[in-house]
Amino acid sequence: MTVGEMQSGTGNPPDVLDGPFTTRQLLRIDEALRLADQGTGLVFSVYVGGLDEPIREHAERLHRQLAEPDRSVLIAVSPNQRQLEVVTGRHARKRIPDTYARLAALSMVAAFGGGDLTGGIINGLDQLASHAGRA
Repeated sequence: MTVGEMQSGTGNPPDVLDGPFTTRQLLRIDEALRLADQGTGLVFSVYVGGLDEPIREHAERLHRQLAEPDRSVLIAVSPNQRQLEVVTGRHARKRIPDTYARLAALSMVAAFGGGDLTGGIINGLDQLASHAGRA
C-alpha cells in the first residue's frame, strides 16, 4: 500500500499519516534513504518513535531485526524523549566509524533543536552516506 491509498474497507488513511511527517516529508526521507543505499551499497533505515530504556539497547535490538544488520545503519529518533541513536553494523562500521556517526548525530540534533525533524534526518543520512563513500 502506498501512503496515499486507503486501508481496505475502512475508508481511513493508513496510520503513517498520523505520524510527525507529511506525505511530502515522507517522500523526501524515502528519496534520501534510496540515494544513501544506492550510493554506498549499505542499507540505511530510519526509525521514529518511542524507545524503551535503556535507549541504546532498544536501538540495537531494532538494528538486529533489520534484513542485513551487518551492512545496515539505523537512525533511531524519539522526538518526544529527545533521544537519537545511530547504530552501525559490523561492515558498515568499517566505513562509518563512531566518530563520523557522532558528527552526523550532532548535525541532526542541531536541526531537531530548530524544529526540523525531516531536514535533520535527511542531512544525517547524507552525511553518513558521504562518510561511507562508494561501495
